[in-house]
Amino acid sequence: MTGTSINNFVPLSNINEDSSTCPQQVEITDFTKLDHHAFKLRYRSNSIISASTIEDEKPLPVIKILGTGGTIASKAQSSNVTAGYAVDLTIEELLSHIPDLSTTCILEYEQVMNIDSKDMGLLEVETLYRQIKEDLSKYDGIVITHGTDTMEETAFFIQSTINTEKPIVFCGSMRPSTAISSDGPMNLYQAIVIASHPQSHGRGVLIALNDRIGAGYYITKSNANSLDTFKTVGQGYIGNFVNDEVKYYFPAAKPLGMTYFELDAEFDLPEVPIIYAHQGLNNKILELALKELNAKGLVIATMGAGSLSAETNEFLSNLVGPGFPIIYSKRSMDGMVPLGGLPKFNGKVFDNAVAGGYLNPQKARILLQLCLNEGYDLKRIKKVFKTV
Repeated sequence: MTGTSINNFVPLSNINEDSSTCPQQVEITDFTKLDHHAFKLRYRSNSIISASTIEDEKPLPVIKILGTGGTIASKAQSSNVTAGYAVDLTIEELLSHIPDLSTTCILEYEQVMNIDSKDMGLLEVETLYRQIKEDLSKYDGIVITHGTDTMEETAFFIQSTINTEKPIVFCGSMRPSTAISSDGPMNLYQAIVIASHPQSHGRGVLIALNDRIGAGYYITKSNANSLDTFKTVGQGYIGNFVNDEVKYYFPAAKPLGMTYFELDAEFDLPEVPIIYAHQGLNNKILELALKELNAKGLVIATMGAGSLSAETNEFLSNLVGPGFPIIYSKRSMDGMVPLGGLPKFNGKVFDNAVAGGYLNPQKARILLQLCLNEGYDLKRIKKVFKTV
């Protein structure tokens, strides 16, 4: 760091300054892109530890943080408010509230977008996908800050479309940065340490929240308010984070049965609506959804392990033509829809019906969209879903 002016460093806001010690500092270099800024960040501890000194001793992993917004980047009107907040913080501001990582990794970060995840649509997911693809060859791991509402969908999409051994770790928070019990700084800190850990390689896309490490392929948000919301009841967590230690329960492995899709430079996924089944379902909703939206497939959140009323199943069989895929998923958070749960007519399984396996409706929708985008016919779609 010879010849670097001290003016290139800024103090971290969470360090207590006094007359006897210099504040912990960080160098920020701005790399201007077409529509936003990307930054390289190197910590200096007490103004004597530099990135170059650390690199001479042992090469550190270089981690890229991609910010997309969410509750982790939000502020509320007071410290006791945990709802009704707005996205207002940048990645740079978030990083100023986490501990020193100078002996763990070298950080670079980029604000890809700054939105609530309820506003995360195909265009936004595509933007994030392209950024990850661009960055993967340059970094040892990727961390993505994301709102929790749709984090599981984005993580599933990235897992299904990017095949890499490098760790891609999603994190977020359930409470805004202004809350007394804000969980954002710890979740972000843990995600960075996890992405830097050598044992995180070869495990697929991870989600790190509330000291838990889960597989993005299966994990889901189970509670609208609790910090301990992301769960994989049937498949279980793959590790946890305790007292600055990353602990994995199993050897490195990715979820079994995944299908990878190599997307073209330009893609526009076909329309696939989700219908939530319930008592007294008006079957006209099915007809409207398919015809008005020009849907290419359908996902139904069935009432059990594929259960729909006999009337609804018959209505569907008369509504769709040969080859039109209908994924029978489930409303319940855990469990699966097996092949035996599909409806039968005259002893023969409804040909359009596809068992959704362990996937919840929102993830089944993404998988079906990717299959249709590849031009898969019904037979091949069934083969893909048979593995999940």
